Amino acid sequence: MQQMGLNEIRSKFLKFFESKGHYVKDSASLVPHNDKSLLLINSGMAPLKNYFAGVEVPPSVRMTTCQKCIRTGDIENVGKTARHGTFFEMLGNFSFGDYFKEESIAWGWEFVTEHLNMPEDKIWVTVYEEDDDAYELWEKGMNFPKERIVRLGKDDNFWEIGIGPCGPCSEMYFDRGEAFGCDNPDCKPGCDCDRYLEFWNHVFTQFDRDEDGKYGQLENKNIDTGMGLERMACIMQDVDNIFEVDTIRQIISAIEKAANVEYGKNAKRDVSVRIITDHIRAVSFLVADGVLPSNEGRGYVLRRLLRRAARHGKLLGIKENFLYKLVDEVISVSGEAYPELVEKESYIKKVIRIEEEKFNETIDQGSEILASYIAELKSNNINTLSGENAFKLYDTYGFPIDLTKEILEEEGLDLDEESFNEEMNKQRERARNARGNMEGESWKEDPLSKLDASVQSSFEGYEDLTILGKVNAIVKDNEIVESATEGDVVTIVLDKTTFYPEGGGQAGDCGILTNASEDVVIEVTDTRKGANNTIKHIGKVKCGTVNTNEELKALVNKDVRMASARNHSATHLLHKALKEVLGDHVNQAGSLVTPERLRFDVTHFEAISKDELKVIEEKVNNAILDALDINCENMSINEAKEKGATALFGEKYGNDVRVVAMGDYSIELCGGTHLKNTSQIGMFKIVSEGGVAAGVRRIEAITGKSVYEYLKEKEAVINEVCTTLKAKEDNLTQRAQSLVDENKALAKELHDVKTKMSLQSVDSILDSKLDINGVNLITTKFENMDMNTLKDTTDSLRDKLASGVVVVANVCEDKVNFIVTATKDVLDRGIHSGNIVREVAQIAGGKGGGRPNMAQAGATDVTKVDEALNYAAEVVKSQVK
Repeated sequence: MQQMGLNEIRSKFLKFFESKGHYVKDSASLVPHNDKSLLLINSGMAPLKNYFAGVEVPPSVRMTTCQKCIRTGDIENVGKTARHGTFFEMLGNFSFGDYFKEESIAWGWEFVTEHLNMPEDKIWVTVYEEDDDAYELWEKGMNFPKERIVRLGKDDNFWEIGIGPCGPCSEMYFDRGEAFGCDNPDCKPGCDCDRYLEFWNHVFTQFDRDEDGKYGQLENKNIDTGMGLERMACIMQDVDNIFEVDTIRQIISAIEKAANVEYGKNAKRDVSVRIITDHIRAVSFLVADGVLPSNEGRGYVLRRLLRRAARHGKLLGIKENFLYKLVDEVISVSGEAYPELVEKESYIKKVIRIEEEKFNETIDQGSEILASYIAELKSNNINTLSGENAFKLYDTYGFPIDLTKEILEEEGLDLDEESFNEEMNKQRERARNARGNMEGESWKEDPLSKLDASVQSSFEGYEDLTILGKVNAIVKDNEIVESATEGDVVTIVLDKTTFYPEGGGQAGDCGILTNASEDVVIEVTDTRKGANNTIKHIGKVKCGTVNTNEELKALVNKDVRMASARNHSATHLLHKALKEVLGDHVNQAGSLVTPERLRFDVTHFEAISKDELKVIEEKVNNAILDALDINCENMSINEAKEKGATALFGEKYGNDVRVVAMGDYSIELCGGTHLKNTSQIGMFKIVSEGGVAAGVRRIEAITGKSVYEYLKEKEAVINEVCTTLKAKEDNLTQRAQSLVDENKALAKELHDVKTKMSLQSVDSILDSKLDINGVNLITTKFENMDMNTLKDTTDSLRDKLASGVVVVANVCEDKVNFIVTATKDVLDRGIHSGNIVREVAQIAGGKGGGRPNMAQAGATDVTKVDEALNYAAEVVKSQVK
């Protein structure tokens, strides 16, 4: 069998199926598009589910892809074995109601034997035990030896996820030889040994499983196959595991150089090398697809992978940040197949480098906390750290549990892993409850999917706001009906419409649908995309009866559309200005465009300063004043790239795209509605900036008339302040500063008076001191004293006491503040102010703590203050040695 590189296998597969009339589709993003059932894309068919379900029309009835995938269910085992991995590529060919089993099996056999030149006698196949069609196609159609065809049950050879499309499958296996087998003379595919390696699964989607578990025949049968690229490369390169494959081995070589180690010489080190190798591939692709480190969802997956890889770099002795440097190797082996890696190279490196730096801080912080736990355990003669504390380190501070165990072992201590796992299970349960039951979520049927695939909607609203359209469907109470009458809440589907459906961050249009005589009026409050490329007008029948097949006039609310268009066009100018001011690493991470405002999320790693916001705002307004023509043009994706058009993270583009150019200033791919000229925006004003996730900043802004209303409100506030301060607008700042200075002076004067009064009472307070086993104790109570005066008075009492402990309470309305301070000499006798204030405050329903010489606490039960102060003597007595 000829040796063949991973990249060559991928190329051969896609070209082969292209020759069979398949449309070669680029890999979808790892971030699922309109699919709440998945956190990350985990199979070749996952991005195509809407095509299989009939919710969307595919670009071709035959497709082939190489899909990047991530599976995270077994992260803990990645590296420990040479088989587990999180990132992989899945080759697949798909048929949406076109060819079926015969072609799928025939082409599968042709590819592996004639194009990969795999030895025929080493190939075995399995079929579902009840699938006689597949069996006969292999035996008679392909003249395949029946002794190498194995029938297996539903667990092995039947594919289904909850309800919806499903069906039997046929898998192809490679016989690695007796050396990998077991002692069973009847060993064959289905055996648990390592001899037979499954490499290509052909799924025949022919059934539709309903909620009662019954299987009906699908009208249009589909083909869905999956071949793991790395696994096939293992076979073609005659290596035992994916870490020996050519492209992956190149990354390992870079790690060997960075750590000055040799892979394959030390089992413990090899684990770390494999973890780093797998994880750097995964994180590079995740960041390229717009995922950023965070503490939830896919951002948490990224952070966990990054930190696990960084941790194992430390175990290999690598002290400096190094992961971001390995991105070069990932791009070297995968950049040609996945150009987004090349395009986002500097951005990927920056995200990884910053997260590495944060992790180094985490390690330091977690180490300090763990050290305090260890000290407490040893002082109490306890040898096991609680699972609760270990989980707090892991969950709150991101401190890896394996590092916790390692450090504990070095100190001769154990970890209560059972209770730690209980905490982990509680967390998983919380996460499951938060997600809800999503089984089969993406297969849930839109009533419109029942329509014939030819029933679609055409959007004609870029230039016009009015059009006549035929009613193709009416949905009421989640069912397709023939008519609806006054008062009914409905969804109307027209064959053509000027209503823009929600998408690309832009809110859907509103307006009315009416017939020629205007005795039928439907108020449309929202517009959305539906199954089979339909557009759903969601609203209420205000009068009359609407029937299927009748003609309605679509009337978009012009004021609302124009307000949305102003905000949408402004987001394009804002995006460009952000890149100019902050750098090319800035990319859109989400947006919302409504008639009232715009919200724009961007990838950036620190707060945007006021000065930067000022420059950004000025650049946008300059582009508005320049009155740039806005031109929208349809072209191929390659033409758009040549023009320098910016594509947005999270968006799914086909071969033909719409390019929106605002003069030569901004060129973006966008399907939304826009103005004719930037001057129509009027004015642009940023109203807020803040963080929404790690590495993501959010800008909110307004345009047009909203800016005018905003300025009117500000003017009203200024006038009110002028009236209140008895000042004119031109000297308002000076007047305000004068009042602030005057207030500071009065506050200082009041503080001095209070301090003087409190000091005058110090001598009388000193007379009330108690002797607690040779340690002086003073307790006293004040009312409505500010904190600075309270601290000064407490310090004065301690200094005049010379030796002892001072416990002070200050009652201010319904709150109490306690301060405890002690002289240096009594600390050696066991006095600890932090412990004293904690126990004293508990009496009054409070808590606090601090250092041995000074501590403070807050409490809420003012009726228990005297009791708490009296209890101080008991606490001091218990401490004195």
